[in-house]
Amino acid sequence: MARNPQRRSDLADAGLAILARDGARGLTHRAIDDEANVPKGTTSNYFKSRDDVIAGLIERIGERLAPNPEVHEPLASQPPSPELFGAYIRDIVARLLGNRDVTLALFELRLEASRRQEIREVLGRWQRSNFAADVEFNLAAGLPGGAKEVALFHYAIDGLLLDRLTYPIDPETSTDEIIDALIALTRP
Repeated sequence: MARNPQRRSDLADAGLAILARDGARGLTHRAIDDEANVPKGTTSNYFKSRDDVIAGLIERIGERLAPNPEVHEPLASQPPSPELFGAYIRDIVARLLGNRDVTLALFELRLEASRRQEIREVLGRWQRSNFAADVEFNLAAGLPGGAKEVALFHYAIDGLLLDRLTYPIDPETSTDEIIDALIALTRP
């Protein structure tokens, strides 16, 4: 297997762009080569099979959507409160909306996981691991709610993202207003 990490990331980014634009059916080694503007066969040197491509894309989604320490460090010094919880939620939504192709590709992979067991297993492990980390972070930071509440916010944010990235049902209401309304639910 080729060992150029930047090339591997570039190929994964090309794959994410294809998923976002064309869906899972458009994701082939050749399509990634074309999208990344690399010689034919390059993607096969980095990802031997379609399952390897999918695993690489999931890994890259995690890298691209990772929290920015410059945003999180100042938040970590604040006392726990619904407002702080709201700041973290705003950051999550901003990262997901700011990486439109990555988020659409993730939704596409989730849809494809409903049809393909091998994707379901890889994506499911990744999602469960991230969810557990979210719950652990929330509890360690002293933020409102436990696993059940964090899950409810995941459901709400996923719906908000799908709405904002496709065709909003209420385009006049800002994303911040929606987040404010969700955060208000955490107040006693």
